[in-house]
Amino acid sequence: MTHSPLPFSHLIQRSRHVLSRWQPKRHSSPNLDMSPPTTTTCLSATSSVALPSSYRSSSESSSLSSSSCINSSTVLSPELYEFAATSSDINKLDEARQLLTIGDQHLFGRYPQTTRQPAQAVSCYHQAASMGLAEAMGILGFCYEFGLGLEKDFALAEYYYLESAKDHDGLGMARLAFLRKYGRPNIKIDRAESEEWAERVRRYYPLTTSPLDASSSTSSAAIQWILDGALAGNDASCQYALGVCYHDGIGIEKNEELAFRWYKASAEQGNERGQGILGYCYGEGFGVAKDEVEAMRWYRLAAQQGETVAIYNVGYCYEEGIGVEKNVMEAVVWYRRSAEQGNAFAQNSLGYCYEDGIGVGQDFSLAALWYKRSAEQGYPWAECNLGYCYQNGIGVDKDDRLGAYWYRKAALQGHARAQHNLGFCYQNAIGVNQDEVEAMRWYRRSVERGNIFAYHSLGYCYQNGIGLQRDEREAVFWYYLSAEQHHAPAQLSLGYCYRNGIGVEKDEREACKWFKRSAEQGNALAQNSLGFCYEEGLGVKKDNAKAVYWYHKSARQANPWAQCNLGFCYANGIGTNQDHSQAVFWYEQAAKQNHSRALDKLGVHLQQGLGIDKDEIAAFILFKRAAGQDHTAAQFHLANCYEKGLGCSVDLHQATIWFERASLAGCRSSHERLRSLLVRVCLLSPGSSPSSTMDEQDLICSGFIIGQSAPAA
Repeated sequence: MTHSPLPFSHLIQRSRHVLSRWQPKRHSSPNLDMSPPTTTTCLSATSSVALPSSYRSSSESSSLSSSSCINSSTVLSPELYEFAATSSDINKLDEARQLLTIGDQHLFGRYPQTTRQPAQAVSCYHQAASMGLAEAMGILGFCYEFGLGLEKDFALAEYYYLESAKDHDGLGMARLAFLRKYGRPNIKIDRAESEEWAERVRRYYPLTTSPLDASSSTSSAAIQWILDGALAGNDASCQYALGVCYHDGIGIEKNEELAFRWYKASAEQGNERGQGILGYCYGEGFGVAKDEVEAMRWYRLAAQQGETVAIYNVGYCYEEGIGVEKNVMEAVVWYRRSAEQGNAFAQNSLGYCYEDGIGVGQDFSLAALWYKRSAEQGYPWAECNLGYCYQNGIGVDKDDRLGAYWYRKAALQGHARAQHNLGFCYQNAIGVNQDEVEAMRWYRRSVERGNIFAYHSLGYCYQNGIGLQRDEREAVFWYYLSAEQHHAPAQLSLGYCYRNGIGVEKDEREACKWFKRSAEQGNALAQNSLGFCYEEGLGVKKDNAKAVYWYHKSARQANPWAQCNLGFCYANGIGTNQDHSQAVFWYEQAAKQNHSRALDKLGVHLQQGLGIDKDEIAAFILFKRAAGQDHTAAQFHLANCYEKGLGCSVDLHQATIWFERASLAGCRSSHERLRSLLVRVCLLSPGSSPSSTMDEQDLICSGFIIGQSAPAA
């Protein structure tokens, strides 16, 4: 859309002129002309409309009652009775329409009224609504939402919008689409329902070409009352609502520039919601050049009038330093002020501040509390955050079932991250029964919304055949999409594919490139992999100092593989000075996480007294723990302990068992030790049953050796 070549004021005047000729009918009464009259509709003394007492005299009242009734003594045929009943319904609807017209005259100050009298307008709308006129119910909801002629009440606004929407009233459905999408204090957000209301507007009120000039958009009769109020009535609330219609494309074509213009027209009349959304336009560059200082100015003006969304946005500006110097403590003040008035966005942000200790002391319980208050209003980000809290026991008792429950609530509203997390729950049976097909369904829905986490998870499913047929090339495709958007885990996975030739030709240089990109974002696994590449010269020039650098970065993030690798570097003087005490320190850190290689290496240092006091018993215990995890070197060391009585009693039977296990895993040293041990036990011991002429093959055939290992590559 381009800007109109006419000044906005000229466009309004031209539109008002055209509106006097363009009068589409309302859907809820298709056989009646429901367009606002261009001149005042005067009620005669014989009209059957039940006017408020302020509109008529006592003589008019008596005239109304005498002229509007059918004589009770008149006997009607069935045909005439049916006709009379139908005529009565039509007259009643016509009376309601006339009340609606009078209400509009009072609300907008139209001729013959010279001033706006919103309270009188509301009285007319109430009477028309009581007669069942859907349009009146929708307008009454609008009055409650914006406080026109009565006290603002979002709950009553919602009620009347829902009542009007039962008869497919365009205004009611359009405003419900807004309220369900963005919410208001104590109005539940449901973005799936919002989409449904927007779709109903499109279905029942298709767009038609306006007779306005070529610079204007097509629109539908759904928002005719808003258009009329904004143009002819110059009403600030209608101008704001019309801006929303242009913003979201409800009842009219989307147009950022026109949305901004109508927001500005509303804001300049002092409407707090117009001011608040105008701040958003300047802050985001929506329909106007971005100007963060101007955004903050309008947010403050709206906040001064108590607009909770604007109060929240002031807090957001302070948190991010938008148009004002960054001040997270001040941000919390504004978030709290908005949250305590029931704003769901602010409640979620306040919870986040408590969770991460931003501008306030970290308090997981309060974080969960505010997430829950926001989630109970249907805000999908809060629902997702609350699900994460339950899944991980943050501020609440860990409950995987409730975690999945809240993920589902957000996922059904189209929240991409929650859809991904729910898929992860189904993949791994977290709070739900495992269902890989259902996991894939949610991953795909998240992918459709562009979630980079879902790209990566979908790639993982293709790589491992989870919920679909295995396809390594497809896996690489999804890893690449995610990696290109700087998702560190996907960059790691893509590097792994290149390193091992999974779905692509093996390319160590390309693997190293992706490891580096991931590592530079702080991914601990990638940092360790990159360190290994430098240590071994895989895809890069061998550089032990750089290897130690990346091992250090990963080890400080408690990655046990990196801690063990770093310990090995210190133990052997690789890329750093040899330091057995440092080696022991890092082996201990990894061993605390039950890392089998670290357990074995630490056992060696304890057995030999390298960098730590010698302790053969402790070494034996560590070897046994690592050997139980099928660590080959530990199995060899454990067998050696049993054979020589290091930290334990001599037990040649156990020594044989563990040498054999290590031998079967390809340990050449264990194979040689096993042969020697069997000769010692079986051939040389007094009273042994095997013949002294038996060789190794004879021992295998006789069952003394379970199997034979292949030499290690």
